[in-house]
Amino acid sequence: MTMTTDQVVPSATTVLQTQRAPRRRMPTLLRRTMPLIVVALVLLATFLWVSSLELDSIEQRTLNGDYIIARIGEHLVLSILAAVLVAILAIPAGIAVSRSRSRVFRATVIGIANIGQATPAIGVVILLAIVWQTGFTTALVALVVYSFLPVLQNTITGLAQVDASIKESARGMGMRPAQVLRRVELPLASPVILAGLRTALVFAVGVATVATFINAGGLGDMIINGLKLQRYPVLVVGAVLVASIAVLIDWAAGLVEEIVRPKGL
Repeated sequence: MTMTTDQVVPSATTVLQTQRAPRRRMPTLLRRTMPLIVVALVLLATFLWVSSLELDSIEQRTLNGDYIIARIGEHLVLSILAAVLVAILAIPAGIAVSRSRSRVFRATVIGIANIGQATPAIGVVILLAIVWQTGFTTALVALVVYSFLPVLQNTITGLAQVDASIKESARGMGMRPAQVLRRVELPLASPVILAGLRTALVFAVGVATVATFINAGGLGDMIINGLKLQRYPVLVVGAVLVASIAVLIDWAAGLVEEIVRPKGL
């Protein structure tokens, strides 16, 4: 059989590339959805386990939808608000430190941030409660203090990693220092800054569990009540929910980081 010139025979390379294309997409899709799958399976296993138990009256009052949803809401509000405040405070502080030529100023700011990170989380919460008051506001301040350093340090590092020739080119195009910062340096440093925010947010989710010691609510109530009353289903459910929220928030922050990341980085 003869073939005309209008007929195109795909080469072996084209065939192989066509066959491999779905395989290349699958690992990316699996990587992005794996945390959701793991969390869903863990929550399902926990639900089935608790459903198989004969709960007493104390466990029934705690392991119900209304109570759990209320504690999750308190935990999320505390954690996310703390992360937002850290971003508002730490990123400008990091910019100021990176712009300052004073070693004293730089050492002072980083040293103060290090104090919050070096002190155990429960210590920060209790000390603030002693010198100030108990409640939501104190827990929020403690979370901000504890989560401040990662964002500050990553902002300084991210800005320092921007190539000097790129900044010089931007200035040569007539950009003012503020424009260079806003249009060049911050976009290029955004992956490192977002990584710090991601770390701070996960820190806040974990540390928010100790807010229960100063009457600030959250899922720590379930964990502490389960320990004090020796109700291990309550303890396990509280711990699983905290871990699941941390994984989901880290997953969501990772997606945001990929979306915001400038193309080519």
